[in-house]
Amino acid sequence: MFELSLLCPEDRVETLSDAFDALEALSVSVEDADAQTDAEQALFGEPGMPAPREGWQRSRITALFPTRQAADEAVRLLQAQDFFEGCSVLGIAAVQEQDWVRLTQSQFEPVEITPDFWIVPTWHELPAAARRSIRLDPGLAFGTGTHPTTRMCLRWIARQGAESGDQALGRVLDYGCGSGILAMGAAKFGALDIDAVDIDPAAVEATRQNALANGVHLNAGLPEQAQGQYQTVLANILATPLKVLAPLLCAHVAEGGHLVLAGILERQAQELTQAYAPWLSLQVADSEDGWILMTARR
Repeated sequence: MFELSLLCPEDRVETLSDAFDALEALSVSVEDADAQTDAEQALFGEPGMPAPREGWQRSRITALFPTRQAADEAVRLLQAQDFFEGCSVLGIAAVQEQDWVRLTQSQFEPVEITPDFWIVPTWHELPAAARRSIRLDPGLAFGTGTHPTTRMCLRWIARQGAESGDQALGRVLDYGCGSGILAMGAAKFGALDIDAVDIDPAAVEATRQNALANGVHLNAGLPEQAQGQYQTVLANILATPLKVLAPLLCAHVAEGGHLVLAGILERQAQELTQAYAPWLSLQVADSEDGWILMTARR
């Protein structure tokens, strides 16, 4: 395979990306051409939300092609277009052959949630200290235990289970379950009646398969499956949908039950507190790397 790299201004990023798509590039990536220099620009956006801009003032676009001939033909065709004015070819380079499976696996190590509770990919041995574990490989659905929001939710589950014993979590709802990791974590700490729901059918299927692989029982389905009230309601999504879902999630929390929310940046704490104030009083229960966990009890 061969990588073709171009330098272009910000206003050409989308057009060139579309052109590469039409030229059947295998992949297209965009990065700051001035990265690691004093001219580097920071583009910040909330995870899962659209980027604030299409690219940088000086953007480097890299497209992957199956052959050198295809890359050369792409250059020829692009240079003939009006929109290529102001752009330049940085080069074409062969991509070194790699064992991509082994390379991907090497990037995912066991994740410690607590000293005796771990998330472990299937190709790793269980750590000796792991009294409880979830076997989980990277896949199509969000949630492998590597993100701070997931770790904070799992730590809360572990603390609740350790302090109050089995059945402390009661009936559990994992809303926006992704890979099902929070639902499986609840099962590992004694929960027996668990609903895991997501708007994405692929996430629902991933949750079912992961639960089967881990030997835990849960009910995975689309959001309408969530019915009635739960002792524990977990939602690791993002701040904007969490605000929209406030009345629905609060309605699912039973008397004396817990609401646990994640996917929230530290600067968003006040707006989440206000959004949930008509129903429950949220408090910051944990923080990590700029993210916070917010909880409430009815």
